[in-house]
Order: sequence, then C-alpha cells, then structure tokens
Amino acid sequence: MTFEFAGKVAVITGAGSGFGRAFAHKGAALGMKLVLADVDAQELARTVDGLRAAGADAIGVPTDVSNAAQVEALAQAALDAFGKVHLLFNNAGVGTGGLLWESSANDWSWVFGVNVMGVAHGVRVFTPIMLAQNEPAHIVNTASVAGLLSPPAMGIYNASKHAVVSLTETLYQDLKLAQAQSTDGAQVGCSLLCPAFVPTGIADAERARPDDLRNAGRPTRSQIAAGKQLQRAVQSGRLTADDVANLTFDAIAARRFYIITHPGIMATVKLRHDDIEQLREPSDPMSLKPEVKGAE
Repeated sequence: MTFEFAGKVAVITGAGSGFGRAFAHKGAALGMKLVLADVDAQELARTVDGLRAAGADAIGVPTDVSNAAQVEALAQAALDAFGKVHLLFNNAGVGTGGLLWESSANDWSWVFGVNVMGVAHGVRVFTPIMLAQNEPAHIVNTASVAGLLSPPAMGIYNASKHAVVSLTETLYQDLKLAQAQSTDGAQVGCSLLCPAFVPTGIADAERARPDDLRNAGRPTRSQIAAGKQLQRAVQSGRLTADDVANLTFDAIAARRFYIITHPGIMATVKLRHDDIEQLREPSDPMSLKPEVKGAE
C-alpha cells in the first residue's frame, strides 16, 4: 500500500528550520495541508509566511514538544483547522556534547525532554487520532546515526537517539499488533529516520534552551571542543536538508521503515553489531568512517 500525499494533512515539529522546514516545503509541493510547530515562534512564523506566500495551506502553532499539554494543544489545533491528521513528523531535536560525567542535570533534562519526551508525546497524542480515522496515516520519528552508534563526547545525545530508535521499533510492532485484525489492513505505519551530517541548525540548538535549564557555569574544555567538532561536521555534510526530505518522502510513499540517508555509515553499524555478537569491547565508531565524528 503506497501513501498518497495530495490533500492530506501533515503535522511537523521543529518546522522553523532544518529538516522540519524542508519537510514542510516538500509536503507543500506535494499538495499537503500543513500544521507546523516549533519552540522558536519567530522562525516558525518565517516558515509559515514563506509557504503561504507560495500558495500553501499552512498554519503555525508555537510548541514546546517537551510539554505534554502543548503537544495535546497542537493536535487539537490540527483537528480544528483541517479535521484530520495523516502524517506526523516527530522531528524537533536538540543536542549537547562533552565528556559524559561533565554533563549537568539540566543538560540531561533539556535533551531528553525534547528528543525523547517530544517523540513520546507525539506518539501518545497522535496515534489514537490516526487509528480512529481508519485511513492511511504515517508517523516519522527523527533519530540519528547516533541512535545506531555511540560516538565519544556525545553521550546524552547518543542516549536520547538510541531511545528514539527503540521507541520507534516498538511502535512498529505495537501498530502491527493493534491492526492485526483490521479488515482494511495496517492503515497506520511508521518510519525511523537516521540521518548523519547535514547542514542544519542542530549545532546552534543552545539558542532554544529554556532559561530554567541553562547551566550557570562556563562550558568545560571537552564541551567546547565537542561543540566546535559538531559545527565542523555539520557544515561538512554533502547532503542538504532538502535531499533528506526527498529521501524521507520517498520512503513514506513506499511505507519503508528504516530511512538511512548516508548508507556508507552501515559498515560502522555492522562493526558495532559484530562487537556485541562477539562480546568484544566497543570499537571506536570514528575509526572506520570519518563521517561519524558527529551526527544529527
């Protein structure tokens, strides 16, 4: 069963920049109605205004995805505007780096609040809506190659993206179980997006950190070094956010679960799996492929 986009409703978090903005433009080009969310109201308005100027049917809903009530309000806004939701991108994400033990409680709360609970809230709120519609629908959760590997000095980000990978693989199984007796087949599907280096705003995510979760002290040497490395890695990406959007929509149309934007990374993923199977110490994921020296 292929997924048809024209006339359908897409909800996209993190739509003010990066992948989210690219997903929005791709959805608009395919004739979708758009409900866009971002914690940065100014960037969100810029995205919505640009899409409307080009003729798209789009609304913006400022949303902190770490807040359960705000995600519930986002869903209600989508239903109020368009009546249904057919495609959900749980895409909003942030990151911080440095040696694991130097990360603060605020670092953990911020990254897990957005990267993990943001996805969890989206799944919790929108899946029942999609199932009740009894129409083809799809959920895309943005993880990262950092959800398949464990590069050094990225511990919190790695852990959050590993959580998204497991959450989404479980979602696939749960949807299959819930729809096993459906006479219409599995109407609601899901995909796991695992990109590597792409020039987006992830390296500048600190600008969106809430004041109550900011660190009082100065960054450590390892945190400063990790930030500079991420900046270099992200800007070195050969694929663009638009390229990733095209790959992602092709995968949705085909109902494909795993979306790996940089297939060269799979040798490093296999190395990790081999380490586990052979009970070896973990290999350095940067030793095989230079492009895993950071991830988005």
